[in-house]
Amino acid sequence: MSDAPPATPLRLGVLRLVDSAPALVAAMRGLFAAHGVEVAISVEPSWANLADKLSYGLLDAAIMLPPLVLAAALGLRGPPARLIVPLGISQGGNAIVLSREAAAAAGLRPGETLAPPAAGAHLRAWLLARAAPPRFAVVHAYSTHNLLLRYWLATIGVDPDHGIETVVIPPEHVAEALAEGRIAGFCAGAPWGGVAEAAGAGQVLLGTSAIWPLHPEKCLALREGVAAAAPRAVAGLLAGLLAAQALCDQAEEAPAIAALLARSDGLALPEAASRAVLAGGTGSERIRFHAGAAWFPAFAHAQWFLEQMRRWGWVDAASADLAALARQVYRPDLLNTVIGADDLPRDGE
Repeated sequence: MSDAPPATPLRLGVLRLVDSAPALVAAMRGLFAAHGVEVAISVEPSWANLADKLSYGLLDAAIMLPPLVLAAALGLRGPPARLIVPLGISQGGNAIVLSREAAAAAGLRPGETLAPPAAGAHLRAWLLARAAPPRFAVVHAYSTHNLLLRYWLATIGVDPDHGIETVVIPPEHVAEALAEGRIAGFCAGAPWGGVAEAAGAGQVLLGTSAIWPLHPEKCLALREGVAAAAPRAVAGLLAGLLAAQALCDQAEEAPAIAALLARSDGLALPEAASRAVLAGGTGSERIRFHAGAAWFPAFAHAQWFLEQMRRWGWVDAASADLAALARQVYRPDLLNTVIGADDLPRDGE
């Protein structure tokens, strides 16, 4: 991996998800330019593709899954990658979705989204009654989706390693896989749960904010060498994203942002499904980008992800100093020149 200064412009990778809205808004409304940085957005097909390009220097930064950044730093998917997280991007927004057949078998009525106790009772009864574990998709093994799904299944008395079969499918393909009967359900980010419902392929069982209210979701991952070699460009990147995040939390901006995401030169996302999860939307799960310090990369969040990764045997419990790794990767100090140390939340909050 190279730590050479980045090419101009900074190369920022994203996936076709509503979580990517701040990057698109900052680029298309001139917010990056206003903060003195040129950013080229690269739309990638999968989290694995995004992580590989970031780790090997083909991208300078990316909107990423926090557990995937931590896994890359730990060397769980190749040589340890020198990646840091200077900014949170979003909270909430994922949905656990069942196929129509699975929803009916689990006792879910059409149009019904259940609260966690009822959803858990319905799903557990259905899973325990099956002769073989059904196949559920997550968007990456090292994802918030996988960890939240596992956490919730364990709380309702289902062993996630035996009660379901877990497969990985990129988020933009999960609704199609559900419609084709290749999976019985999935946990993925917006807008794909809403897309599956609108197509009649499945039904949202619950949003993941019902498992962990407004949980940290996507983050900005940055190559460590870029932060050292181009601090002014990185400060402009952070400032532009922060300004865009504030816009993305405004209900009056939501129609225009959903339309931007739907554009062919945006992310070509279904407009109605995107609008439903933005501020003021009608979806069962919303995304928050800025309010409540959603932008702050909290050590406590990194440690929760790492503890869950250790819980499921992905991290060597004997050798890994998880607290040290959290502080090595999560770098809120890089926000000091953008926000000011006095305006940052307390360390770890």
